[in-house]
Amino acid sequence: MPDNYEFMVECAPSGNLGDAIYDIKQRSEYLNVISRDYTDNKDTVPWFPRRIRDLDRFANQILSYGAELDSDHPGFTDPEYRNRRKYFADIAYNYRHGQKLPHVDYSKEEIETWGKVFRQLTTLYPTHACKEHNHVFPLLMENCEYRENNIPQLEDVSNFLKDCTGFTLRPVAGLLSSRDFLAGLAFRVFHSTQYIRHPSKPYYTPEPDVCHELLGHVPLFADPEFAQFSQEIGLASLGAPDDYIEKLATCFWFTVEYGLCRESDKLKAYGAGLLSSYGELQYALEEKAEIRPFEPAKTALQKYPITEYQPVYYVAESFEDAKEKMIKFASTIPRSFGVRYNAYTQSIEVLDSKPQIQRLVNTIGSEISILIDSLKKL
Repeated sequence: MPDNYEFMVECAPSGNLGDAIYDIKQRSEYLNVISRDYTDNKDTVPWFPRRIRDLDRFANQILSYGAELDSDHPGFTDPEYRNRRKYFADIAYNYRHGQKLPHVDYSKEEIETWGKVFRQLTTLYPTHACKEHNHVFPLLMENCEYRENNIPQLEDVSNFLKDCTGFTLRPVAGLLSSRDFLAGLAFRVFHSTQYIRHPSKPYYTPEPDVCHELLGHVPLFADPEFAQFSQEIGLASLGAPDDYIEKLATCFWFTVEYGLCRESDKLKAYGAGLLSSYGELQYALEEKAEIRPFEPAKTALQKYPITEYQPVYYVAESFEDAKEKMIKFASTIPRSFGVRYNAYTQSIEVLDSKPQIQRLVNTIGSEISILIDSLKKL
């Protein structure tokens, strides 16, 4: 009701919690229980961040720490490289929302590795990358010092993205779970690495690195339609069951990471995994790889390798078309509420009561009034 308050209660999972929840339920107009222990409690919703500062809660709950390398990693036996990876992991681990993004002094060898990748990929972008990527890339060179002999700083790039689409970067110390990573996208936050691949293999990396993030992902996050598409995937993930998280992560993989799009009957790449890999970019567009139309319900079931070329690539007719398909797919996710991102407060609004829906209707009404007034002046 309009005269009621909405509030959140945080509590430890100990004591007589069941009785406490029951008591609150009796005194409330509505109640949602959100918990990371949702698998053991059928009446709860998987925990998700409600405010952008809540990203601090899981940013360091990583699946692998940056300094921990598998035995088949190119840098596994290189103590100097492992020390550098720990350095990058530590500065990301200590980062908190609201702080300035850590400045990194890259070594001469790291800059040389970046230069090799930069030089090779930029020869393919004019013919292989989508028009949105090619539109933004010169702006990154002008505003963020993208060049062969310099690795851009996340702070500069994040500020540029914020001015373009509201997206920002956040350093991460290692791999996040799919649920946590996608949740960041709901706030238009992209968790980005700062370390670079091992110099012995400049054209291969078994994991995302700064080349992948800055050359592959960043240019597209500066495009309004692509930014909205990415955020829709993030919003769809909030409170979703585990099996749908896997489906959404697969859709992310075959779009944001390895997606193709159609431009004047020609295929172009917009996925970051392609735009940061000279070899696979050529393979996907020149060697008659298997191509399928992007249909989220079908794409979500496709298995994929992590360290090999993809067995199939999915084509979006446009970012707008892909976004509408994702919104439709998200409507099939079994959850008892809707979600909306409030850009003014940088928070997630859970839409599960009539007063909240009424506020949303009022907001939409105001936006429509602005639209009508603007159309009259054209």
